[in-house]
Amino acid sequence: MTHDATPLTPTDDVPVRTAGILDRLAELRRADAPTHGGRVLSYVYDPGLAELDELAAAAIRAVQPLNGLDPTTFTSIAVMERELLAFARTVLHGDDDVVGSVTAGGTESCMLAVKTARDALRTRHRRAGTTPPRPRIVLPTTAHAAFRKAAAFCDMDLDLVPVDPATGVPSAADMIARIGDDVALVVVSAPAYPHGAIDPVVEVAAAGAAAGVPVHVDACVGGWVLPFWDAAGGGEVPPFDFRVPGVTSISADVHKYGYVPKGTSVLLVRGRDLHRHQFFAVTDWPGYPVVNATLAGSRSAGPLAAAWAVTQALGVDGYTALTRRCVEATARLREVVDQIDGLRVVGSPTGPLICVAADESVSAERQVDPHVWADETKALGWIIQAQPGLAQSDGTHLPHTTHLTVTPVTASVVDDLGAVLATAADRARGVARPAPHDVLAQLLASLAPGATPEQALALFEQAGSDDAWAIVQGVLGAAGTQPAGTLPARMAPVLSLVEALPPHVSGRLLVEIIARLTEPS
Repeated sequence: MTHDATPLTPTDDVPVRTAGILDRLAELRRADAPTHGGRVLSYVYDPGLAELDELAAAAIRAVQPLNGLDPTTFTSIAVMERELLAFARTVLHGDDDVVGSVTAGGTESCMLAVKTARDALRTRHRRAGTTPPRPRIVLPTTAHAAFRKAAAFCDMDLDLVPVDPATGVPSAADMIARIGDDVALVVVSAPAYPHGAIDPVVEVAAAGAAAGVPVHVDACVGGWVLPFWDAAGGGEVPPFDFRVPGVTSISADVHKYGYVPKGTSVLLVRGRDLHRHQFFAVTDWPGYPVVNATLAGSRSAGPLAAAWAVTQALGVDGYTALTRRCVEATARLREVVDQIDGLRVVGSPTGPLICVAADESVSAERQVDPHVWADETKALGWIIQAQPGLAQSDGTHLPHTTHLTVTPVTASVVDDLGAVLATAADRARGVARPAPHDVLAQLLASLAPGATPEQALALFEQAGSDDAWAIVQGVLGAAGTQPAGTLPARMAPVLSLVEALPPHVSGRLLVEIIARLTEPS
């Protein structure tokens, strides 16, 4: 590793006080959920290989001063991005016509895919001399929330297609029926995060190609693990990548099953003309010409360098070996859940994601509520992720569930984890979470005693932040979930409230909780 020849040193007029800072950071970190060891089955992707952590850290340190804004000045950035994209293109079976960009994460990749499609639609109409329609995105209910964020930022309409509650998969015919002249993009997932199910990519992509509509495959979770799943013994994976005609773009997060630090994702696009719509360029101002392939201008080169280094170190063989551990751990955990009376795996997921719901075929006293189960699991020192239920536009209801993300390190702790999940289920069996309508009634009573539900919700919507925060604290405190000034200790009542409230109201409630975490004190 090389550094600039002249190191910076503090002088008398630039006091640098380093004492105690890293000790304070270590103290803060002790309150975090553990990122290694397999006790957190969401958010973190632990390969269980300390040498990869060290390699990534060294790579970040080596490029720490660089600015990703300008790869013509810092040419190493262009080389690393080119080689990372080449690896991704190879494993996702893209040809020489597939190009792309490295982004800061899955949300940015998805937003750029949407922005690209919107601008391509506008360009087609401009060249044809016609007025472009208001653009629409067709996507399943289970598509990642990042696409809803993209639609909000890009001022586009969402057309949500319901999925089968039993499998989490949308009907290809239902999705194809939504395709029209105003559709800028159709989105399918491989797999969709909530249930781990792969959408009907082949059928939808064929229809998109026939209609001249781009089809994006969100493989943010699967893009770095599904290509190796079959070779690792996990069984055949339905086609989802650039081998499928009609697939025009794919997002794949390196910071998930690529096992690199946050945040690095890739967005691959079939065709340079389409890819160029992703860029933003300004030359008519008196400063330097600005050309951005991503939403950010200046950005750290650290995540890119870490991703480049780790993918160089692992290659196809390394990723296949790590995926084999995921395959083994996933199969074992599915067996664990199948053996727990009162729980069931939702659908037939492909890959290392498991979605668990209550088994409604057994009596109520034998059922295990997945959210109560998640709370009991957390009380035992392990974290699994609760997901709220959802009423779909066709009147069907997706049950509330719990999500488990399996990583290679899970294979080394699967017996301990299995025992914890079984014990937590025993504690939760027959215990119902607070019913959504009960929690909602509690909220309404605190808002305006005697008012109608509509009046009470309108009051909450009109409340300022301080009043809204007081209402939130009162409701959660009354439910026994939140001591004053802290995060909720148990999530089951909170998610019941999320399900009961209209989305714009529940969103406001959660914004107040999260926003208060980082306010200066």
